[in-house]
Amino acid sequence: MSSYILRRLLLMIPTLFGIILINFLIVQAAPGGPVEQMIARVQGIGGDATARFGGGGGETSANMNAALSESQGGGSSGKYRGAQGLPPEFIEELEKQFGFDKPVHERFFLMVWNYLHFDFGESYYRDVSVVSLIFEKLPVSISLGLWSTLLIYLISIPLGIRKAVKDGGKFDIWTSAVIFVGYAIPSFLFAILLIIIFAGGRYLDWFPLQGLLSDDFEGYGFAACVASMACIKDYFWHLALPILSMTIGGFAGLTMLTKNSFLDEINKQYVLTARAKGLAEKAVLYKHVFRNAMLIVIAGFPSAFMSIFFTGVFLIEYIFNLDGLGLLGFESTIGRDYPVMFGTLFIFTLIGLILKLVSDLTYVLVDPRIDFEGRN
Repeated sequence: MSSYILRRLLLMIPTLFGIILINFLIVQAAPGGPVEQMIARVQGIGGDATARFGGGGGETSANMNAALSESQGGGSSGKYRGAQGLPPEFIEELEKQFGFDKPVHERFFLMVWNYLHFDFGESYYRDVSVVSLIFEKLPVSISLGLWSTLLIYLISIPLGIRKAVKDGGKFDIWTSAVIFVGYAIPSFLFAILLIIIFAGGRYLDWFPLQGLLSDDFEGYGFAACVASMACIKDYFWHLALPILSMTIGGFAGLTMLTKNSFLDEINKQYVLTARAKGLAEKAVLYKHVFRNAMLIVIAGFPSAFMSIFFTGVFLIEYIFNLDGLGLLGFESTIGRDYPVMFGTLFIFTLIGLILKLVSDLTYVLVDPRIDFEGRN
């Protein structure tokens, strides 16, 4: 197993390199880079990312698009749309500031070299390092991803097993109706419904809609908050609606995956043989079926966790005014903040590859018969 782990760790290096290279080339081909973004801001036609997303920046966005679509001028400003009338020296200074005075290949290999030393640079517009920015937003994403993933798995796996055992019965039929609702309505619509009912939208005003903690606990550190029962209650009070909306929107698929996986195993010959030998139903289900049926659920854990933890919470963060990694990724993409974009991409991809390795190792813990080193 040690040699398999070593091979997987070594394979992460070209995988990371390839992912960064492909995304780097795509981003270089996209219009509206950081120089053009800064030109738009200097000319007073830049807009806030979330304002444009929310519909409040329509006129600003239209003016910006119009400016970026003007005909190209002469001099060094001719490389960028909307740079007419600006001094060439100013454009050259912007290029130097953002590193665009170097060739594309040199910028790429310099970035890779810095990433090998875990130097992700500073944000173009926030005057703070990428790592500090990620750590600043991380508590929100950890809170949403950790608790919602835990609840989804705690609900879906027992429910899926129960539905498989009671396949075709009343319990299976009624729970299928609930799962159908979870399939049909996305989590952000549940979030809006919960706000209308429980957060002062129209009926009750039981839950807040801002941040992870109230103002009274805002200065608390992690250790101080854990030691205070009032702070813990306030923390979960703020997270109740976001986590509930993500859980309702995410448990349906995992429940059906678990049910179908168990149904597939229950109907196999070895289960009939175990029952014929007189084993109790629980022993057949949890000692024999469980190991084989859970493999497909474990296989999907890394992608599901990454989706919930990093990419699947942007709308939830936006709706509940939570400043996390989802919102950071959206704003950095819209604003062409390349250090934040590529730094977060590198970190998230690395975490995803490590989680995939952990998933493979969990295979062996669930079913010791699996031997990755013995494969051809």
